[in-house]
Amino acid sequence: MSHFALIENGVVIKVIVAEQEHIDTFETGEWVQTSYNTKGGIHYEPNTIVASSDQSLALRANFAGIGFIYDSELDIFHLPQPYPSWTLDTQKGVWNPPIPKPSNVDNPLVEHLWDESSKEWIA
Repeated sequence: MSHFALIENGVVIKVIVAEQEHIDTFETGEWVQTSYNTKGGIHYEPNTIVASSDQSLALRANFAGIGFIYDSELDIFHLPQPYPSWTLDTQKGVWNPPIPKPSNVDNPLVEHLWDESSKEWIA
């Protein structure tokens, strides 16, 4: 069984588990296969956080979720753009801020939030 996302106007509106033969019987809708084990452009061994030794299994950058965007030109799934200043990593299907998020190594209780107006991370 595989996972398939129903796309409407470039947005995922449903994700189901089905065989390709079943999807082929649908007369309407754009159905695109997605991989439950792919995240951030990396394929993981099932039910683990261990990267698969065969990265050719990575499919469309991310497992599709409702509300995700399907970019048919790049053939990837990604979340909607969180802020206008963030750019899409087209290989990983993730959005990157203009400056990296500060590390919380010194104080793990400090959370940093992005402030779009100042284009910086605020503790």
